[in-house]
Amino acid sequence: MNAVILSEAEEELEVAFDYYEQRNRGLGKELVTEFRRSLELILQFPKAWQPLDRKYRRCRLHRFPYGIVYRIDTKNDHIVIVAVMHLSQKPGAWRPRDRD
Repeated sequence: MNAVILSEAEEELEVAFDYYEQRNRGLGKELVTEFRRSLELILQFPKAWQPLDRKYRRCRLHRFPYGIVYRIDTKNDHIVIVAVMHLSQKPGAWRPRDRD
């Protein structure tokens, strides 16, 4: 199984990276490392994280207040990363971007 990351989710990760790098050099890189670590776990154990509804799940990052919102596409055998959202962000703001 592999991952497909929607462009909006990539952009959210880039914005978060820039924010943390401006606060403390190297902190953005740590965020990306944590994201990658969490993504690897999602790929290994896709059903292990909290369901948001019947279609989506969220994996919370450990050190940062972000969650990876994803769905399992069994037909194409991949994980679709829909959002990399700050946990204080309006819930469900990412829903309109996933067309499948």
